[in-house]
Amino acid sequence: MTDAELAAHLAQVAGKILIEVRTSGMFEGKALGKAGDETANQFLCHAIRQQRPDDGLLSEEEKDNAARLDKERVWIVDPVDGTREYGEARSDWAVHVALCVNGKPETGAVALPGLDTVLRTDAPIDVPAAAERPRMVVSRTRPAKEAVSVAETIGAELVGMGSAGAKAMAVVRGEAEIYLHTGGQYEWDSAAPAAVALAHGMHASRIDGSPLTYNQADTYMPDLLICRPEWAERVLAEVAKLGA
Repeated sequence: MTDAELAAHLAQVAGKILIEVRTSGMFEGKALGKAGDETANQFLCHAIRQQRPDDGLLSEEEKDNAARLDKERVWIVDPVDGTREYGEARSDWAVHVALCVNGKPETGAVALPGLDTVLRTDAPIDVPAAAERPRMVVSRTRPAKEAVSVAETIGAELVGMGSAGAKAMAVVRGEAEIYLHTGGQYEWDSAAPAAVALAHGMHASRIDGSPLTYNQADTYMPDLLICRPEWAERVLAEVAKLGA
C-alpha cells in the first residue's frame, strides 16, 4: 500500500468509526466529542505505528514526542477536525491524515464523513469552474477581521463553515474560491488540507506568501491561505496592506 493509499484508507476508516461512535447513542455533547477524538486517535496512531514504524508521528490528541524532529518523514493527524460540528451532527467536520517529508506536506487525505467523501493527493477530482464573484469561507462563529476586511475589498461573499479541513476542501470541491485564516491554528489543522489542496493545483501558503513548513518544534501555525491560484496574488497583496 502506498503512502497515499494508506492515508486515504485511514482517513476513511476513522471517519466511519466516528460516525459509529456518534450513532451509538452512548455519548452526547462534549462527552461525544471526547469519545470520538479518543477512539479515532487510538485507531489512527496504532495503524500508522504498525504500518510505518520508522516514521515520525504528530497527533493533536497525543503528547508530542520530540523524536519526530529527527525524522524526514512525519505523519501529522487530526482525528476530528471540528469537534463541535461533529458533536452537532453537522457535515462540516473532517479527519486529517498527512505525511510530511522534510517539512513539506507531500501526501495526505481529508475525509468528510458527513458527506461520505474522501479527498486525496493521489486521485485529484475535477475542480468545478470558479464563481464569477469569489466566495471566501470563514469561521461560522468567529470570522477573522482580516478575512472580513479582505472580502470587502475584493468583493467576496463570506460563507460560514466549521472545521479547517471542511473550509479547505470547499475550495477544492468548487464551493468557494478562497480560505483565508488568521486566527491561529496548529500543524494538524492544515497539513492534510494543504497537501490535498496543492495536489489539486491550488495555492497554499502562509499569509505573507511563505511556504507552509511542518514538523517544527513549535507546532503553532497562526495563519493560512488556501485558494484558487488566480486569487493568490490579489489576496496576499490585500493582506499585506492590512499589516502595513
